[in-house]
Amino acid sequence: MADLLAKSKTSIKNLSMGQRIKGKVIQKLSKSLILDISGKAEGVVMEKAFAEAREYISKLKVGDEVTAVVLVPEMRDGSTLLSLRDAVSAASWQGVEDAYKNKTDVAVYAKGVTGSGVSVDVNGISGFVPMSQISKELSKDTSNLVGKYFKARVIEVDRLKNKLVLSEREVTDAKDIAIAKKALEKVKEGEIFEGVVTTIANFGCFVKITVENSEIEGLVHISELSWGKVAHPSSLFKVGDKVKVKIIGTKDGKLALSAKHAEKDPWITAGEKYKAEDRIKGKVTKITDFGNFVELESGIEGLVHITKIPPGKRFSVGDSVNCYIEEIDTKSRKISLGLVLTEIPVGYK
Repeated sequence: MADLLAKSKTSIKNLSMGQRIKGKVIQKLSKSLILDISGKAEGVVMEKAFAEAREYISKLKVGDEVTAVVLVPEMRDGSTLLSLRDAVSAASWQGVEDAYKNKTDVAVYAKGVTGSGVSVDVNGISGFVPMSQISKELSKDTSNLVGKYFKARVIEVDRLKNKLVLSEREVTDAKDIAIAKKALEKVKEGEIFEGVVTTIANFGCFVKITVENSEIEGLVHISELSWGKVAHPSSLFKVGDKVKVKIIGTKDGKLALSAKHAEKDPWITAGEKYKAEDRIKGKVTKITDFGNFVELESGIEGLVHITKIPPGKRFSVGDSVNCYIEEIDTKSRKISLGLVLTEIPVGYK
C-alpha cells in the first residue's frame, strides 16, 4: 500500500497560478473545453477564458495537445481552471508570419486612428497600418474605418519585438502598386525630378513624380524639406505645389526624397559670403542656456554665446537682431556671432 501511495503522489502535479502546463483535449462542449492535464482532475477552459479563445478552440479536435496557463489550481469540484491566451497568441503570430511569407491577405479590425495611421487588431495581436499604406479612397476619411473590418497585407512582422505593420494599399491598389514597383526599379539615387505635393503631414510631405509615364509617390521627411528650420511642412508647401526633389533612397519598395538636396547647400558658398567682422541682421530661432541661435539666411545659423549677451538683455524667438561675425568655420558649419549694441547695457558705466 505504501508503494502505491508513493507512486500516486508522484503522479499528481501540484499546480500553481500562472503555471504553464500541457494538456490534451478530451471533450469539446458548447461553452467549455475539457483537457487531460495528467493530474488528479481535469483542466477546464470556460466562461471568459473560453470566450476569448472561442475561434482558436473551434479549430481544435479531440486528442490535440495545447499549452495552457493555470488560472485557479483547484476549484470547488476539484478541476483546474485554465486559460489558452498564450496558445491563442502563439497561433495568431504563426498565422501572420505565414501570411507574410505567402503574401496572403488577413482580416484586420480598426481600433483607432491617429495622424500617422490606423491601429488595428489581427486575431488578438495589435498591429499598425501607416497612413502611407492606406489607399487613396480610404485615406479621404480614415475615421470611417474605426469599428470595421477590412483586408490588409502584412509587410513587416517581428514576434520578439511585438511588431506588426500592415498595408491596406497592397490589397486595394494592387495594380497601381505593381506599376509603381516597376517604375521604382528604374530610378537611381541622386537623380532629380520635378514632382507635385500630394499630401502634407506633421512628419513631412508626400510628393508624386513621373518615371517613364508611371506615377510614384515618395516621402520628403520634414528634415529633408529645407536647409533651414521648418516648424511644420505646411509653412513651406501646400497640396498641388510643384517642387524639385532628389532621390535619396529606394529601400524596401519605398521612395525617399529630399527637397533641400535638390537645391544648393548654402554652406558651400558661406565662406565667400560671410567674413569675420561683417555686420549682418538675423532672426532669433532658438534660445538655450548657453546662448541664442540666430538665422542669417535659410540654412545658415550662428550662435551668440551667453557670455556675449549683456546682463538683463532678453530675446524672444522671432526677434530681429543686429550681429557681427566673430568667427566662421565652414567645415564644422559653425558661425560665432556677437551683438551690435545700440544702447548701453544695464550696469555699464
